[in-house]
Amino acid sequence: MGEYTRLGAYRRVYSPAPMAVQVYLSLGSNLGDRLQNLREGVRRLPQYGVFPRQVSRVYETVPVGETPDPRLYLNLGVWAETELSPHDLLRAVKAVEAAQGRTFTEGHWMPRPLDIDIILYGDLTLQTPELTIPHPRMRERAFVLIPLAEMTPDHTLPDRTRVQELLRDPRIQQQEVRVYDADLSVSSR
Repeated sequence: MGEYTRLGAYRRVYSPAPMAVQVYLSLGSNLGDRLQNLREGVRRLPQYGVFPRQVSRVYETVPVGETPDPRLYLNLGVWAETELSPHDLLRAVKAVEAAQGRTFTEGHWMPRPLDIDIILYGDLTLQTPELTIPHPRMRERAFVLIPLAEMTPDHTLPDRTRVQELLRDPRIQQQEVRVYDADLSVSSR
C-alpha cells in the first residue's frame, strides 16, 4: 500500500506487522471424556489464531476452590503464540470452550468440559474488569505452576518472581497433582 505526498510523489507507507506474543494457557476438564476434551481444546486453538508451540504432560488434580463437586480434573499447560490482543485472546479461548460444550451457566466452581485460563501474555501486566494478567490465582495453583515449570524451568514472571521459587511454597507442595498417562504434545497431535 502507498499514499501520495503533497508534492504528488508516491511513497510507500509501511505499517508494522503484528508481532506474535508468547502466551501461557492452562487447560482443565472434569466433565465428560476429560482427555478428549483437552485434546480437542488444544487442536481447536489454531482455528482461533492461537498456535501451540509446547504442551505439557497431562496432570490429574483434585478440584481447587469452593466446589461442591469432587470430580478430579485433568490439566495441562500450553505455551502458544498469537497476534491477538489480550481481550481478543480471551474471546478466542471462550469460543474454544463453547465449541467443546461449555455453556457458561454451570457456575464458577462447577464441573465443565473445558476451562481455559490465560495465565501469561508475554511480560504484560493487565487488570481490567474482564481480564487480569498474570492470572490472579496462578501463584496458588500447583496445576498451573507445575506444567509451566516442566516446560520452562527457569521461567521468571513479569514481577521477576521465579516459578521455581513459587513451587517451594508449602501450600503448593501439599496440593495433589499426579502425572496422568497421556501424551498431548504438539508433535503427537
